[in-house]
Amino acid sequence: MKTTLDLPDDLLIEAKALAARRRMTLKDMVTHALRREVMPQLDMPSNHNERYETGPFGILRLKKRGAAVTEQIIQDLSNEADDQDFEKVIKIRNKS
Repeated sequence: MKTTLDLPDDLLIEAKALAARRRMTLKDMVTHALRREVMPQLDMPSNHNERYETGPFGILRLKKRGAAVTEQIIQDLSNEADDQDFEKVIKIRNKS
């Protein structure tokens, strides 16, 4: 269905620029935005506010949680796993 909207110039300019950055039409972006607004809240999980946040482009995303993973943490976990595997091999060889 066709309709006419009277939007402020600055909002229309930003909306067109955002649509271009997302490589979508203005129509698709407006449709997407309206669906998110009009959609019943019943479709959202009960812990929605705890698990999700709105990203920089207005898209729902998972919130970051927990500690940051560093290269050192990965190396330590890898070394620990190697040590455990080595101990298992030694136990198997001692039983033979």
